[in-house]
Amino acid sequence: QVQLVESGGGLVQPGGSLRLSCAASGSIPNMYLMGWYRQAPGKQRELVASITSGGTTTYADGAKGRFTISRDNAKKTVYLQMNSLKPEDTAVYYCNVKSYPSRNFWGQGTQVTVSS
Repeated sequence: QVQLVESGGGLVQPGGSLRLSCAASGSIPNMYLMGWYRQAPGKQRELVASITSGGTTTYADGAKGRFTISRDNAKKTVYLQMNSLKPEDTAVYYCNVKSYPSRNFWGQGTQVTVSS
């Protein structure tokens, strides 16, 4: 039984930073892809960033240069460092893990609000 526990969200001023964490608990096979999605009110869920087990990263255009995704395999944790935050980054952020051969897991979501 796998659970993804997210933390690090909150309220921050424009230009500020937040670091999101997502820790996987329980037995889990190969976590070949870990990532972060976000969903703002009235909008579709979108991929923000992902990272493979080999360390290959993918970023949404709006996240490039500001966000950094990383993972600690020993801790079974994925991170999202968010710098230079903008109001348009405001959303609920969801952790996602894809595990071989066909499992898919989601965190509970954490609110990120960027406002002055």
